[in-house]
Amino acid sequence: MSGKHKAENMAQKAKGKAEETAGKAVGNERLTAKGKIEQSAADAKQAGQKAKDALKH
Repeated sequence: MSGKHKAENMAQKAKGKAEETAGKAVGNERLTAKGKIEQSAADAKQAGQKAKDALKH
C-alpha cells in the first residue's frame, strides 16, 4: 500500500472517530452512526489495498 493511500485511509478513519465522538457527546445518533460508517469505509479501503498488494507479490 502506498504511503498516500495509507495516509488517506488514516485521515478518513480519524475523521470518522471524531464524528462518532462528537455525536456521542451531544447525543446525536445520526452523527454517531455517520462516524462509524466513515471508520468502516476506511477499514474496507485499507483491507482492499492490502489484498491488492498481496496479489502483486
